[in-house]
Amino acid sequence: MKNLLSVRREWLLLAIIVVIALAVGARAPVFLTWRNGIDIANDSAILAILVMGQMLVLLTRGIDLSVASNLALTGMVCALVGRAWPGANIAVLLALAMVVGAGLGALNGWLITRFDLPPIVVTLGTLSAYRGSIFVASKGAWISDQDIHEVIKGLPREQWLGLPALVWFAIVVVAAMALFLKYRREGREIYALGGNPHAAAYVGISAPSRLMMVYTLSGMLAGLAGLLWVGRYSIAYTELAAGYELTVVAACVIGGISIGGGVGSVAGAALGVLFIGVVNGALPVIQVSPFWQQAIAGAVILISVTVNVRSEQRAGRQILERQGAPA
Repeated sequence: MKNLLSVRREWLLLAIIVVIALAVGARAPVFLTWRNGIDIANDSAILAILVMGQMLVLLTRGIDLSVASNLALTGMVCALVGRAWPGANIAVLLALAMVVGAGLGALNGWLITRFDLPPIVVTLGTLSAYRGSIFVASKGAWISDQDIHEVIKGLPREQWLGLPALVWFAIVVVAAMALFLKYRREGREIYALGGNPHAAAYVGISAPSRLMMVYTLSGMLAGLAGLLWVGRYSIAYTELAAGYELTVVAACVIGGISIGGGVGSVAGAALGVLFIGVVNGALPVIQVSPFWQQAIAGAVILISVTVNVRSEQRAGRQILERQGAPA
């Protein structure tokens, strides 16, 4: 029943995206061109990478509010290393970004599992701590275009087989996440843990190890996004991507990822990213004020949360059979 509701929701969200695109395209035909579609995909690629990591965390009934700070700190580290080491190649910098990001994510997981702390409290704390670390590492200075390593700036500007490199990174991450959740035992255990933690413990699923895994993966993807963000915009500073964690959570919620855990799909999360990308691209075209853009985004999040809650109430969350229930 829950799978059917999820599929229906995804088709409904896709239909809404198509209707918005056609409506805006009727007013501004340029919106429906291939070039504009590529621009929307390119603008949404980093968000898609972050959403895949946040989705894992939400599936376990957690939340990672530090992803944007992780992105900014990792981006700053890569920018500083690139400035100090002109001979660094892109493979080394990519590995550095993912290792640093994974380490920051693992710190979140360790604090949550070791001290049994609420994820929202831990990640809110590390959000500020990581921002402070950026200030200390850079001494409050910005690293601008002329100081960004050429390979960092060059990667997001490359095109492979007619698509921007950022879009290819997003495609690979989304495909890998879909395969992981569908075919790996660890992926299925994440759903079980979020759906019913007590039942998951009863069948031998280790909650601490799975939580460590999802926060580490979320951090690793945030680190990758940090390098790509710095390369695309050619700047690194303390307030980089400030507040972007809310957009990441919004995309997950719009895509049907339940904040109550255990419910959601990669396809739904990807559609949530596409929805935000289309709306962000459409509102300026029809000359909507930026203040209204924020209000519309907030209204969409509230509606999505309401729909998610009502869907879960109809579908139920029973995993184990009730005592005395007929076989």
